[in-house]
Amino acid sequence: MLRVKHLLDLKGRSVWSIAPEEPVLRAIQLMAAKGVGALPVLKGLELVGIVSERDYARKVILQGHSSSDTQVREIMYSPVITVTENETVHHCMELVTERRIRHLPVVERDRVIGIVSIGDLVKAVIEEQQQTIDQLERYIVG
Repeated sequence: MLRVKHLLDLKGRSVWSIAPEEPVLRAIQLMAAKGVGALPVLKGLELVGIVSERDYARKVILQGHSSSDTQVREIMYSPVITVTENETVHHCMELVTERRIRHLPVVERDRVIGIVSIGDLVKAVIEEQQQTIDQLERYIVG
């Protein structure tokens, strides 16, 4: 069964984060520069939340707030649902579906070591299913 460790090994373990007192504008700029849809919010090394483009759209833009005057702590999602690198991709899919979230920070010994998105999970499930199909076709053909 495919595990989160495999996803991180393929996509990399780079993690960009933001502090809770930073302005939301800085978070959006960092997400755009790094091409990511969410950032773990760290106070020192402690994971205290996660902020996403979705949070920005719903809690800043639609509410008429200023992204330069609003702190990340005001719009972040907390407490954060996390996984370890030993979790299965299928369990992660269940989590994002049930909890209606799009990003899962991967934590090891209370430190964020990666992040997986719903896109990463869907891609992995599709690849796993394609491998199964290929194996079954080879078996049938002989």
